[in-house]
Amino acid sequence: MKRKLAIIISAVLAVGTVLSSCQVEKVSDSKSSGGGSDTIKIGVFEPLTGANAGGGELEVEGIKLANKLYPEVNGKKIELVIVDNKSDKVEASNAASRLVEKEKVTAIIGSWGSSLSMAAGDIVKKAKIPTVATSATNPLVTKGNDYYFRVCFIDPFQGTVMANYAYSKLNAKKVAIVQEVSNDYAVGLAKYFTDSFTKLTGDSKAIVSVSNYNTGDQDFSAQLTNIKSQNPDVIFAPGNFTESALLIKQARDLGIKAPIVGGDTWETPDFLKIGGSAVNGAVFSTFFATEKPITKESEKFLTEYKKEYNGKEPAAVSALAYDAYLLLVDGLKRTGSEDSVKLRDELVKTKDFQGAAGVVNFDEDRNAVKSAVIKQVKDGKFTYLDLIEPTK
Repeated sequence: MKRKLAIIISAVLAVGTVLSSCQVEKVSDSKSSGGGSDTIKIGVFEPLTGANAGGGELEVEGIKLANKLYPEVNGKKIELVIVDNKSDKVEASNAASRLVEKEKVTAIIGSWGSSLSMAAGDIVKKAKIPTVATSATNPLVTKGNDYYFRVCFIDPFQGTVMANYAYSKLNAKKVAIVQEVSNDYAVGLAKYFTDSFTKLTGDSKAIVSVSNYNTGDQDFSAQLTNIKSQNPDVIFAPGNFTESALLIKQARDLGIKAPIVGGDTWETPDFLKIGGSAVNGAVFSTFFATEKPITKESEKFLTEYKKEYNGKEPAAVSALAYDAYLLLVDGLKRTGSEDSVKLRDELVKTKDFQGAAGVVNFDEDRNAVKSAVIKQVKDGKFTYLDLIEPTK
């Protein structure tokens, strides 16, 4: 009897563990908790724990602010259902499934991280739920998936921008690449940088070395020792903010003086905190600069964000996440209903959408065609350097 009781208790605990695998937060001014006739549910899946939590938190800040400023559409309250994807591909898939199957959301926003976004791709496509990626830049996020959109530029453009910067501004002829090989974003961005830089130099050997590391690694001495022996003009290091900051710190400790450049993932407070003075001078591409408000919505976002978050300067990804919410609200308004398929069809027609992080128009793969900002870490702060327009 005791054995049977123990088995039953174990089974109950196991079920409880499965049910709690995704943390769910609901944000709404509505009295309805079920997303009934007086509410429209928008799902959010972001990494709120794990390696990418710093980025996910910044994006949720932007989404919550947008929900506070624009809480209704078509006479209904908008309820946010926020699920933690735990910086894990399997959990990202589970989070998307929960939003679709249990929460019955009309649309979804997310996620920080291209790999996490791609993990949800088949689920939202099959369910026909329009989903807007915030800062996921890998082209495969939207490629072949009619229900995935994004409000950021993509890596072929970002890679070209940084290759041009290294070649034209830093006069680089030889570049070493060190990439987070377990991260689809980093590998893709490294490829596009390589293709563009090789073309610019006309030298098939312009990339003098390619070193790899995995998410979560903390010791980069082997990769950096090899890079130091190559004596490159520039190091391109696309990867997550934590590992990138540690890598730069260790490079400087090893006496490597070459400029180190990267991508949009660096723009988080954790990058500055972990890297300290070592990351001063680091240059990266990103989506938005507080010094260059582009639209009237940019100005409103900057004012309201600082008011909401105690004077804190917003990160570019917070502005993108804000825009993802506004884009859905705009689509719902134009659709006049909460039918997900009709919403998807209306989003495709989006033209000159005035977002906080710039004007959004979609290409044939539902990618935002927009400018890139280049920033540098100076005196422990992210500082605007340049604005690069996409080629027509």
